[in-house]
Amino acid sequence: MTTATPPRTGLTRVVDDPGLLGKEPVALCANYTAVTADLERGVDALLAAGVPVTSLLTPEHGYWGAAQAGLSDGDGVDAPTRLPVLDTYRVAGADLDALLGRSGADHVVVDLQDVGTRFYTYMWTLYDLLCAAARTGRRLTVLDRPNPLGRRRAGPGLDPACASFVGRESVPLQHGLTLGELARWFNAVHVPAVAGRGADLAVVELDGWDGGRRADDEPWVMPSPNLPTLDSAVLYPATGLVEGTTLSEGRGTTRPFELLGAGWTDGRLAAALRERQLPGVVVREAVFRPMFSAWAGETVHGVQLHLTDSGDFDPLATGFALLRTVADLYPDRALWRDRSEGRPPFVDLLWGSPSLREGIDSRATLAEILRAAPDTPAIPPGTVLYPNHPAEVPA
Repeated sequence: MTTATPPRTGLTRVVDDPGLLGKEPVALCANYTAVTADLERGVDALLAAGVPVTSLLTPEHGYWGAAQAGLSDGDGVDAPTRLPVLDTYRVAGADLDALLGRSGADHVVVDLQDVGTRFYTYMWTLYDLLCAAARTGRRLTVLDRPNPLGRRRAGPGLDPACASFVGRESVPLQHGLTLGELARWFNAVHVPAVAGRGADLAVVELDGWDGGRRADDEPWVMPSPNLPTLDSAVLYPATGLVEGTTLSEGRGTTRPFELLGAGWTDGRLAAALRERQLPGVVVREAVFRPMFSAWAGETVHGVQLHLTDSGDFDPLATGFALLRTVADLYPDRALWRDRSEGRPPFVDLLWGSPSLREGIDSRATLAEILRAAPDTPAIPPGTVLYPNHPAEVPA
């Protein structure tokens, strides 16, 4: 299901009625995805509407999204507005409290485009800011935006032993919620346990969102350098798991999270995946050469996933099939990325527990892997703001 008319975002509502934010100075946590319906920068629109923005707080990738995965641009100044820019990426706890103190504002406003997947970091920037706002007595307001994947939920919860900045708390791998809804969940359940109390939270809600997936003809402002298309975002809950392996997930190519393979994969991979007849995608044999990241400069004989029907696409079945097929075809090759000292293997952080890695290694079925994983957490009452509560995607 797609939304015929794009909804009015929280940003649009505030530009139309600045009184929704009050008159306090604002520290705006946003990047280039915070745009109006005509793609004007949100910070410029807010300033023109009279909102007293005093500083910009930026997440992973920096304000303009030029920084690659795991990077940001540091502190600086926004050239068009001369506002100070404070980099929040990898800043938490007392350091984040101090950063908010430097912002000169008692009101934090968050406007970021999430992509609906637990291991995408913008939701955890919001989580950390909620905790900091609670500790420091600041207000926090989310300007809500639709989830581009719509209401569909898929995947297990998170084992606390696998908590990290790609999953602070247990939410489904594909969660089906907006940032405003996630903020209400975090603030009701998790923030008090971390900060001793919940934050003073408000959500400027969407007008007219029916829970549908983003329409293909809506402008797509890529939320980070390696999600260039809506198709890549839809595939991401499945193919993002490849980041925990020795394969390339397509970073360094023009089709990240669609092109997949390793220097040692070959034409058998495409043939075997095509035999699985995965719903919603067609698999094509592909040869590519990443310019950076895994297998940079090497020729990779792998596959490209072409999304044909997002309604039929099953991220769990697809992600499992990719890993199972590679493990079966190339049993003598190391599949999993090396473990970093002091933390679980990265694929465990992405999936949320060891059950996927251990299940692939032991030739378990997807159903067996899911039974061994943490249960999908229930959405607390009062979290969902909009119609059409999420439905599970069949495993």
